[in-house]
Amino acid sequence: MPLAAETLLPVDTSLAVALVVLLLVATAVVAVFRLSPDGSSRRAREIVTAGLRAVAQLAAVSALIGWAVHHTAALLGFLLLMLAVATRTAGRRITGNGTWWWAALPLAVPVVPTVAGLVAAGLLTVPGIAVVPVSGILVGGALTATVLAGRRTLDELTQRHGEVEAGLALGLPERAARLEVARAAASDALLPALDQTRTVGLVTLPGAFVGMLLGGASPVTAGAVQLFVLVALLAVEALAVALTLELAARGRIHRRPASGPRRGAAPRA
Repeated sequence: MPLAAETLLPVDTSLAVALVVLLLVATAVVAVFRLSPDGSSRRAREIVTAGLRAVAQLAAVSALIGWAVHHTAALLGFLLLMLAVATRTAGRRITGNGTWWWAALPLAVPVVPTVAGLVAAGLLTVPGIAVVPVSGILVGGALTATVLAGRRTLDELTQRHGEVEAGLALGLPERAARLEVARAAASDALLPALDQTRTVGLVTLPGAFVGMLLGGASPVTAGAVQLFVLVALLAVEALAVALTLELAARGRIHRRPASGPRRGAAPRA
């Protein structure tokens, strides 16, 4: 008997053609409207590269997961790889310099204890297949929150550098002056998770819910699992944003070049 997922979205030539067409549409729109920071075609090339990488990576991961879920060491190694790639991705998006590795903190601190707690409570088993998608969802949420919070925070500190200096002149510690300027901007990183949670079931049916329905679970069970995912994401992303803001306020992450004065950072008192 064919799986429900196969009847909904058959893996055949039609799917391949649809993927190519959608990727070309995305690339063309970005190129025509020059949706890049400098108005060039760089973002269009990035879309093509991202699409091709997704094909290669998902093919490799699909084969790897089938084997890793039966071996604890391999499963833990795969989860560490997820965190490492997320750290590199977030760090490069935020800083563009040697401080990128600090992004590991807002990614690992929320996710690792959450997954470990779920395993300890018996909700996830190691080895087991469920730990991979749950960990992936949490790492992905932390990645999004970290990148948004980091970029918005550093942008705000750069644009409102004079206000940071004014705070220092009034006697505020450097960390407090930066927090006063950047806190509101960093909090915007929580909006995607908040909007997704508020509109679930009304605007969107998230992946965990749909996946469980296609796998044969009852709507009540699928809804309960999706609720858990959404609440877990809120907790993970809130902590990721808080840690990212703290790192920026303490100057651990910044946009200073490898040599030369720091940009967007107030001088130390």
